Amino acid sequence: MSSNKNSFLVIALIIIFTIVGIGFGYYLTPEYKLSMYEKNTMDLGVSDRWFDLRYINAMISHHRGAMLMAEKAASETKRQEIKDLTAEILKNEPTAINELYKWKKDWYNDSRKVTDPIVANFGTYDEKYDLRFINALIAHHQSGILMTKETRLKSNRAEILNNADAVEEFLTNSIKMLNEWRKNLYQI
Repeated sequence: MSSNKNSFLVIALIIIFTIVGIGFGYYLTPEYKLSMYEKNTMDLGVSDRWFDLRYINAMISHHRGAMLMAEKAASETKRQEIKDLTAEILKNEPTAINELYKWKKDWYNDSRKVTDPIVANFGTYDEKYDLRFINALIAHHQSGILMTKETRLKSNRAEILNNADAVEEFLTNSIKMLNEWRKNLYQI
């Protein structure tokens, strides 16, 4: 009888320590908060030696998405503020993309081009065209912010972390501006 109690106690302790160990392991990993609480992520995968390359590819695609949306809106909009914004996007995004391609080549010897993303169709121009563009750009920026938050948890390369910080700051400020436009132009 005493042997059965000891066996039961040993098995129970093994189970308890396993559960505590798994919980403690989750707590100590940089992905803990992300894996347990933040389910709305770009999901760039685990923090491994290829993480930064996945971030670079995703951010190139993100910047290209902004350019493709800007090209569509620039050819349709009648509002000067939207024309100015699309011109700014089309002017600045290639510089950011080129820097990312340089890192990709220098760090991973990878010169493959990233496939352009599919972007929203804003339809034909009408009184709500600019609203559809603004809404799509806000959603686009929000997805970029999710990517930067994930990156700060999983990367340890200074250039990538600085890029993620700068991108997130820009996107956050841009969302504020776009929300103001939406409020002023459409009372939303």
